[in-house]
Amino acid sequence: MLENPRSARVRAVAKLAKRRVREETGLFLLEGPQAVREALTYRPDAIVDLFATPAAADKHVDLRRRCEQVGVQIVVTAEQVLAVMADTVTPQGVLAVARRFPVTVADVLAASPRLLAVCEQVRDPGNLGTIIRAADAAGADAVILTGRTVDPYNPKVVRSTTGSLFHLPVAVDGEVAEVVAAVRAAGLHVVAADVKGDDLLAAREAGELARPTAWLFGNEARGLDDDVLALADTALRLPIYGRAESLNLATAASVCLYESAFAQRATVTDR
Repeated sequence: MLENPRSARVRAVAKLAKRRVREETGLFLLEGPQAVREALTYRPDAIVDLFATPAAADKHVDLRRRCEQVGVQIVVTAEQVLAVMADTVTPQGVLAVARRFPVTVADVLAASPRLLAVCEQVRDPGNLGTIIRAADAAGADAVILTGRTVDPYNPKVVRSTTGSLFHLPVAVDGEVAEVVAAVRAAGLHVVAADVKGDDLLAAREAGELARPTAWLFGNEARGLDDDVLALADTALRLPIYGRAESLNLATAASVCLYESAFAQRATVTDR
């Protein structure tokens, strides 16, 4: 059992909460049984170490079985030690160290995607994680992050994806102008989500959302800068029917992605 909270191994894991260390080592933290379960199912090769308290190891029998199947050894860890390694205040007793698996925009576009989420200057980890999760749920082909967006391997982002990080490609690559140009060259219609845009319902009725689409989402507070907004083929806004001043970025992104998913699938069904 791993019992010394001051050991070099424990300190090395705890340091992965820092972006600089993640970039230097190519590793990141993966917390909670659900996230670890998804990694073991979809990217077992990414798991470097897996730690679990005795209680968690006894409780999550399916994780133990999956570890045996893919050849991952569980390091039984004292609760106070796991608390030092974890980024959360109340860890759930299971934590893994995983290798980052970078994807490029070229990789994404080589697969002929029909639905993408492109994030420019999204800074809140919870928002980014939720957008990745929503993109996964809506059947998007990938998420692309520009260089000014929060690190997708930030522990809070990873937790917010609840495992979706392992389900679809998440590319971090270059400046937004370069990304938009590459996406458009691949045949996708670039649609900015912006409060100054045209009505999304009108675009839906006109059949615009059935096209291969890359949604462009901006900063939580400022949205998209004017020069970035000008890069898009069009801009659309979600209608506000109640008294809310606006929608949270992740909520708005979820609606936009699902609108495209509905339209694209309806087109396929009608054929």
